[in-house]
Amino acid sequence: MTHRPEVLVACRQNAGRSVAGRLLLDHYGGGKLVVTSAGSTPGDHIHPEVAAVLIERGFDVSREFPKPLTDDAVRASDVIVTMGCGEECPFFPGKRYEDWKVTDPAGRDADTVRGIVADIDARARALEADLRPDHVLPAPPSLPPTPRNV
Repeated sequence: MTHRPEVLVACRQNAGRSVAGRLLLDHYGGGKLVVTSAGSTPGDHIHPEVAAVLIERGFDVSREFPKPLTDDAVRASDVIVTMGCGEECPFFPGKRYEDWKVTDPAGRDADTVRGIVADIDARARALEADLRPDHVLPAPPSLPPTPRNV
């Protein structure tokens, strides 16, 4: 791709998984991707358990809020990543779709949410590497000290 690839990350509420996906893809894209997120039935706010894990990783979530998924957003995107919105997500021929089977983090404990965000992180790195194979990925966002990563 010669232009900045546009990636739309969508889930049902745009309050957890898709927000994490957007922030991680934006981080790994280093300004060379246009990344947006949306939800088929947007929630009222970002799930606090997801916000807490993203903040642990060094992300600013203060400007994040659920946004509605629109046909225009899908049309503008080169890649549409879906996470649980199923048939509610619009489909347009000629677009690249990836369906990431990721557990909904809503209401989960912190360790479970950390695992879900780590799963999304690995998928975001893989997608970025696939979209721009010559791009050197930045280091992953900081992880909180735990017995597993100290």
